[in-house]
Amino acid sequence: MFWGCKPVLKGAVLALAAAPAWADEPVMPRFAPQSSGITTAYMGEWQYMVGGGAAVFDCDGDTLPDVFIAGGEGPAGLYRNISSPGGDLRFAPVAGLDDTGVTGAYPLDIDGDGITDLAVLRVGENHLMRGLGGCRFEMANADWGFDGGDGWSTAFAATWEAGQHWPTLAVGNYINRKEEAFPWGSCTDNWLHRPLAKGFAPPVPLTPSYCALSMLFSDWSGAGTRDLRVSNDREYYKGGQEQLWHMEPTPRLWSENEGWKRLRIWGMGIASRDLDGDGFNELYLTSMADNKLQVLTPPDDRLLPQYTDQALKRGITAHRPFTGGDLRPSTAWHAQFEDVNNDGLADLFVVKGNVHAMPDFAAMDPNNLFLQRPDGSFVEAAEISGALSFKTGRGGAVADFNADGKLDLLVVNRWEPPEVWRNVSGGLGGFVTVSLRQTGANRDGIGAWIELRSDAGLQRREITVGGGHMSGQLVPWHFGIGPAKTAQVRVIWPDGQATNWIKAVSGEAVLVQR
Repeated sequence: MFWGCKPVLKGAVLALAAAPAWADEPVMPRFAPQSSGITTAYMGEWQYMVGGGAAVFDCDGDTLPDVFIAGGEGPAGLYRNISSPGGDLRFAPVAGLDDTGVTGAYPLDIDGDGITDLAVLRVGENHLMRGLGGCRFEMANADWGFDGGDGWSTAFAATWEAGQHWPTLAVGNYINRKEEAFPWGSCTDNWLHRPLAKGFAPPVPLTPSYCALSMLFSDWSGAGTRDLRVSNDREYYKGGQEQLWHMEPTPRLWSENEGWKRLRIWGMGIASRDLDGDGFNELYLTSMADNKLQVLTPPDDRLLPQYTDQALKRGITAHRPFTGGDLRPSTAWHAQFEDVNNDGLADLFVVKGNVHAMPDFAAMDPNNLFLQRPDGSFVEAAEISGALSFKTGRGGAVADFNADGKLDLLVVNRWEPPEVWRNVSGGLGGFVTVSLRQTGANRDGIGAWIELRSDAGLQRREITVGGGHMSGQLVPWHFGIGPAKTAQVRVIWPDGQATNWIKAVSGEAVLVQR
């Protein structure tokens, strides 16, 4: 059924590939730092050197994105968005999700009741928090048969497998936290939680495991199935590498005989986006000094996971600080592709920060904001746009917090409260937001593809839960459209069924339902 959609997609790509860009160089956005009211800092030593995520989602039904911040050994914090539309970004604390030991969180509707839940990762037992509406939550581990374990959890992803009414959850775990004196080689098993009735079966270990710091379920090949990509920290594994798991009844790794190329990096985050509308995602993998932009080799009769690295070619190696005078290698964490200047081209935000006084790596390590040019290369814009920071970053988010059609920035810092920047740009292009709704299971269409075509070209994005670094968001999906006044939108649902093209007007929020 899925392959019946592919000729339509290929035709759309060919028809729009030569569409003229509306500017030779990207329009420079402007950001202003905000006294947002978010005070939760990510605290802690050994067991909190990684993690430090944010979850962005609407927990009270007012359409503005609210924020949950991991606190490490300090309390986590949930904040209701009280920003005025188009105004400064303001948040107010909400009681009830102030647990300690939290490393990150991801929003998703687990039980299909129409209210967003929260998967909270911790040092210790992980928690599935059932949303009750009005930014209220309750622990659901026992009701849903979820074994939260007692590990050091540092990665997460979710998908709905074919025919299932409940999601499959992948939890990535780091080193054995009891081996503080000599942690090398002590990576603990990652877990796969598959559905069972109205809940979850006992977790299946994904062995071998190599200290995961990011995971992502993705239909990387366009075959209509989603495999699990795992990015691992080479600092602690012995004999490990990056991984891609076949999601079969018994999961198994893609092998070198199947085209998988061994790659070893200090894998920390995954950002995924189809940057050129060719039907396949590019993957940005953050690391220490060696960030990658993986581009799939065009398939022939076999779909093989063979990638080339184009980070250097496109100007986004980000291997050392671009300003500040510290020439030592960088340490990159959360990464996210979003169109911050609404020109129809996805830009790249990268959060950085030294692990903990590591002398061989930069201490003054600013976050990157890369703007995409029409030729597919990128230009650094963090300093000139007003979003420069030298604090020790971990997780983050790029989202429209005040409903003005311009994407704002949030960064979770270690030892200090998060930073928030409001997008105060003038003269940006237009935009369209798209939300998905299904009846029954998988309400938000996780695993679907949204396609938008306008004078700015064809854009495609896969709707996923996972990636980044310990940070997830579930918001209306944002597309810049440049000077165009209208666009057309269609959705390819996870089962391969495609909608007709729907006309959208610039500034419009589109809801696609089935």
